[in-house]
Amino acid sequence: MSRPIITLTTDFGQADGYVAAMRGAILSICPQAQVVDISHSVRPQAVQQAAYLLSTVAPYFPAGTVHVAVVDPGVGTHRRAAAVHCGRALYVAPDNGLLSLALEQDPPREAVQLLEARFHLPAVSATFHGRDIFAPAGAHLACGTDLHEMGPVIPVEELCRLPLARPERDEEGRWQAQVLHVDRFGNLITNLRADEVPPGLSLTAGNAQIEGLSRTFADVDPGEMVAYAGSGGYVEIAVCQGSAAERLGLAPGDPVVAEEGG
Repeated sequence: MSRPIITLTTDFGQADGYVAAMRGAILSICPQAQVVDISHSVRPQAVQQAAYLLSTVAPYFPAGTVHVAVVDPGVGTHRRAAAVHCGRALYVAPDNGLLSLALEQDPPREAVQLLEARFHLPAVSATFHGRDIFAPAGAHLACGTDLHEMGPVIPVEELCRLPLARPERDEEGRWQAQVLHVDRFGNLITNLRADEVPPGLSLTAGNAQIEGLSRTFADVDPGEMVAYAGSGGYVEIAVCQGSAAERLGLAPGDPVVAEEGG
């Protein structure tokens, strides 16, 4: 029998012991689990960035993977802790919109609120639900606990969805978009789906204007700006052998305007 897979996505970084504590909690409950890190470099409290990262990675894991994601500005408040069963995967996360994009790709079938104390650690901190609630829940699910044992049902239509970042067309027909994520190379991932816009798109980002979508970075000379359909399906803006984020001084949430090229 194959070993169960649990992924971790957090904003905890690696300087402290938070991620190791989550791994320890998981392996104490489900020692046969394979624990895979998606990212622990999400910007602090950046729920939308975590939603993007999780959605671009989760589809490549085997069916039945348990994805534990903890970016939780509302820890210790009345926000719900949730486990969600989808067509291909199980997700364990605060019900704060973090799963918004993942659930678009893998629609939820059923969800529960993680209230059953026997599936938590014995002492639950008010500030570290990642270790005390989410990691144990993921471990129990990976090792075969039935979802419905873990707490009361949450109607899937009531799961929190972010007011995500959907490009809107203005009265002049331009897409008012924004930067969704900046990767470690300084590439700007926008919220424009590449398959929903014409290839002759004209993009304005910061003080730069880019005409059309290229196939890859090398379609322009080193130091030049380029826009292309990225591997995650979104329109991205880059500098060949450089950083678009540094060149343009842009960050997640900053505006990008797109219009059909003349």
